[in-house]
Amino acid sequence: MTTTDWPALAAALTDTLHLGTAPLAITFSDAPLPGVAMFDEPMPEPLPDGRTGRVPAGCVFWMKATDRTFGTVAEDHGNCSVGSVTHGFKTLEEVAGNSDVAALLDSGWVTMDVVPQIPVVREKPGAVTYGPLADTPVDPDVVFLRLTGRQLMVLSDAIPALRIEGKPQCHIVAVAKEAGVPAASVGCALSRVRTGMPPTEMTCAIPAAKLPEIVASIQQHADADNAVAKYAAEDAQRFAPEAG
Repeated sequence: MTTTDWPALAAALTDTLHLGTAPLAITFSDAPLPGVAMFDEPMPEPLPDGRTGRVPAGCVFWMKATDRTFGTVAEDHGNCSVGSVTHGFKTLEEVAGNSDVAALLDSGWVTMDVVPQIPVVREKPGAVTYGPLADTPVDPDVVFLRLTGRQLMVLSDAIPALRIEGKPQCHIVAVAKEAGVPAASVGCALSRVRTGMPPTEMTCAIPAAKLPEIVASIQQHADADNAVAKYAAEDAQRFAPEAG
């Protein structure tokens, strides 16, 4: 059951920011949500370390959920040790011996002193549900956006507490859920390859409970930006070559 008009908020976000991809709802729960279909694409054969999953990494679910709502469980996320940790499915100790972790450490992409500082979902979920915000069957935990640089510019003005994060990209979901703080990510090489996300896109995770006030602030700042852009465009005409 929902207590907020999520379709209206999704429409406001899309219209105000001119989003190219609809906002997503991400919901953590003790068990799969009743009436929500589970993600059921086949799993490949496991690697020698036992890793497999229904997608290369949990961040791929962001791409799959643009037009349908589905539930996932730990096994579905299992191919990516990093995402399994950030989403609370696994502990660092449980994934330490996995080959993908070794590849990240051996390349210098991440170092062991940094790993324990990566934000994670504290309580192991029974399921994580993804889908368009406008269609969410329950009040979600996190609202997830895919953004251009210009759209992130508006957000950074509208949300003074916005954190700008780097790798791994998926940890912004944990920041929004656990710290209650909106967080944007410039992305990471691991996620960009696995998701196929365009290099022009960034992401943002917003605590769902704060979305109504954030949408109001976004609308205010977008209006101000539009007024300034109109002024700048008119002023720039003085520098344009004269016709003819």
